[in-house]
Amino acid sequence: MSTNNPQHTVVLDAMGADGGPEEIVRGGIAAARQVGDTLHVMVVGNRDRIEAVLAGVPAVPGNLSVQHAESEIPMRMSATDGVRMRDSSVSTGLRLVKDRQAVAFISPGNTGAVMATALLTLGRIEGVSRPAITALFPTSTERPTVVLDVGANADSKPHHLSQYAVMGSVYSQIIFGLEAPRVGLLSIGEERSKGNELIFSARELLKGSMINFVGNIEGRDILSGAVDVAVTDGFTGNILLKFAESIQPLLVKATNRQIQTNIFSRFGFMLMLPFMRRMKGTFDYSEYGGAPLLGVNGIVVVCHGSSNAKAICRAIVVAVEMASKRITERIHSELATNHFGKNDSVKEKSQNYRNGLVRPTGSND
Repeated sequence: MSTNNPQHTVVLDAMGADGGPEEIVRGGIAAARQVGDTLHVMVVGNRDRIEAVLAGVPAVPGNLSVQHAESEIPMRMSATDGVRMRDSSVSTGLRLVKDRQAVAFISPGNTGAVMATALLTLGRIEGVSRPAITALFPTSTERPTVVLDVGANADSKPHHLSQYAVMGSVYSQIIFGLEAPRVGLLSIGEERSKGNELIFSARELLKGSMINFVGNIEGRDILSGAVDVAVTDGFTGNILLKFAESIQPLLVKATNRQIQTNIFSRFGFMLMLPFMRRMKGTFDYSEYGGAPLLGVNGIVVVCHGSSNAKAICRAIVVAVEMASKRITERIHSELATNHFGKNDSVKEKSQNYRNGLVRPTGSND
């Protein structure tokens, strides 16, 4: 292993998924093969069940290992009860991150229990009041929109939203290589007079920050790609997420219904099949892996309970990229220095517009 490419150990929780550990373990194997020796995948869970899956794999990569955990947190268990299970795969895996034996933890298990245990075990990044769950929404452009919070906090205050904006901006910079991601505040209208007290107060905080804040946005702006980052409270964000998850099944059912109407519809569908496959990929959650829990003092990615091997592999690859680019340190630095650490700081990107253009300080435009 090259000293210029240090090995990253990623903990993969194999327990708690809807379909058992098989797809999760296979996703870990795929990532271990794809990334190579710079990655060590440590699969945590019931050793017998994990090794039963590995027994059916022709050549298990040498950069994958198994760490036994006595129990798993059921999907329907409350977050409070889940935290108490100190011998669970979630607690075992997060302790490995806390003890710096791993750089990231990935789980398709009980979201509430993962979030609560991560907070208790890892704590928050200094300067973060509340972590946020982050999701990628497909758009009509090539790049998805980063949306947060999508469920970590049902009740948010203005300074929470301002911190979500900073964390989402850093995440977008790291994952998509954007220099100044366009950040919008989800509201009931683009006008500054639209919204509630939470939106009005959060908008004032964001106007005083040094991120590329473009103002209020509406729900339609998320799927159109009008912004790179959309900020909202966890209550609204979770409703938005569940609605977005319903789009693909709706399109599939509507298409099948039309195909069955007559032979010409079937013929037309065959001609459009390559396009339809590309569209399916646009709404496929496995393309984006999982949802990072930004704000905890370590990299934690929550995956869908029905994640397939492709989604797990993608989540691991993204986690490695986040670790390589030191996202935890960058979030702390951005919060402490560049955005809200100085009350008398001058905003370098003074006025931002809906088209994403950043006006330099002193511009008269």
